[in-house]
Amino acid sequence: MNNEKVYNMKLNKVYPLLVNKATKKGRTVEEVNQVVEWLTGYTPESIQFSLEQDITYGEFFLNAPCLNENRKLIKGVICGVRVESIEEPLMQEIRYLDKLIDELAKGKAIEKILRSQQ
Repeated sequence: MNNEKVYNMKLNKVYPLLVNKATKKGRTVEEVNQVVEWLTGYTPESIQFSLEQDITYGEFFLNAPCLNENRKLIKGVICGVRVESIEEPLMQEIRYLDKLIDELAKGKAIEKILRSQQ
């Protein structure tokens, strides 16, 4: 899938897929929102507002209030690619969220998912 296709997907179509992935494994919508808030600076209310505005996934990240500086600590493979080696900045932000949701769905403790500088 090319990057433009991902960027142009509607947030209100993608977000439920992220929530479903986590909740199928026993996690909660609140935990998904907590991860999104940590990564992007959106509050649960602003996430909901964005879902109602029919914006794209790319716009959601481009308009993020405050990308967490510790997001660069996110390492690992998502969709067969190491997130830390993705060169396209917007795609890297999107894949950071994918990686965090994967970790959530795999049962990783929320404290470890929300990385802090050691």
